[in-house]
Amino acid sequence: MASAICPNCKLLLVEAKTNSFTNLAAAVNQAAAQGANAISNSYGGAEFSGETSSESSFNHPGVAITVSSGDAGYGVEFPAASQYVTAVGGTSLSRAGNARGWTETVWSGAGSGCSAYITKPSWQADAGCARRTVADVSAVADPNTGVAVYDTFRIRGGGWLVFGGTSVSAPIIAGVYALAGNAGSLTYGSYSYSHTGSLFDVTSGSNGNCGTYLCNGVVGFDGPTGNGTPNGTGAF
Repeated sequence: MASAICPNCKLLLVEAKTNSFTNLAAAVNQAAAQGANAISNSYGGAEFSGETSSESSFNHPGVAITVSSGDAGYGVEFPAASQYVTAVGGTSLSRAGNARGWTETVWSGAGSGCSAYITKPSWQADAGCARRTVADVSAVADPNTGVAVYDTFRIRGGGWLVFGGTSVSAPIIAGVYALAGNAGSLTYGSYSYSHTGSLFDVTSGSNGNCGTYLCNGVVGFDGPTGNGTPNGTGAF
């Protein structure tokens, strides 16, 4: 997905020894040490009380670190909850007869909500969460309206397939960060909050029954889609 968004980007693949948070965090540190200026993470798990210590591995100023918000609907995962990352939610994307040619709604599977442990970053001003709110931005993630992938390994018969999940939206946003070429001057995931004019606002759809913006698409910031989806690179 990152290469589809940014075909001229140089990609570095870092493989963790296992899928434990400890080893995945070590892989993030390794990518940063080798000079990556955007690091995409398509994984997450339940929050835990020790995550405030674990999130230090995602604290790499000048590196844009994206993390998928989760695919199980309303609720928060780590490391998307980290204050040092851009938490990426998800949308359903459909063709439309409007000027853009597309319309988006909240994808029902996107994760969102209030972190139980992580401090609220200064650039978040929403009143519904005393701590960190997920997500920051979003991109297409609904598997039913997802991205086209040509499979050359004959999985599921091979050929053109459609995939989704916030495991797709996180590398899409990492690719947009790379295209913008602005990561060295960014403060973690803050930039989109002051550049909402370069985002498509997602104002409908839901990923749960919380009854507020934390699970419903509304005008402006909301949990499932954050500030919105990329309209060019100006918000990154």
